[in-house]
Amino acid sequence: MSASSAPPAALTRAVALLRTLGAAEIAHPGGTLLAHLQRVHDQLAAWGARPALRLAGLCHACYGTDGFPAALLPLDRRTELAALIGTEAEAIVYLYASCDRKATYPALANPEAAFHDRFTGGTRVPGLTLRRDFAELSAANELDLARIDPSFREQWGSALLALFTRLRPLLSRPARLTCHTVLATAAR
Repeated sequence: MSASSAPPAALTRAVALLRTLGAAEIAHPGGTLLAHLQRVHDQLAAWGARPALRLAGLCHACYGTDGFPAALLPLDRRTELAALIGTEAEAIVYLYASCDRKATYPALANPEAAFHDRFTGGTRVPGLTLRRDFAELSAANELDLARIDPSFREQWGSALLALFTRLRPLLSRPARLTCHTVLATAAR
């Protein structure tokens, strides 16, 4: 990770926390969960994401996700993560972790679409910035898996390309181009 990609102190604290929580020992495609989280952070940095989104990318699996349920931190420790990475980054981490993908993905690009929280069972309509953050983080995460694991790309590449094509208005130009480059061959 480059030192300029996020505030150095926050980045150092976040990596130390992830190590303490065992992310460097959890198997994940491409090595360990920590390696994956660092690659997601770096992808967001390469796309020019602001520091809060980069830090959220680094910590996006702290509460588990709909696709990777192993939580590193229980939800009652949200304030601890917020103290390390900032409240904006932690809010993105929570949004990402809380997403009920099956219920949320189909209409996510719609500005009035409900976002379904798998932790509470509730819904909300996130503002444009949070929806963009969610889409960008989702792309960085899934593209890392698609790059690392050819069987993942073969199985999910077409569906992911369709998803990120629908989310095109929410994605930055660099993210859109990377999605097409990585996933278009799987769709053929």
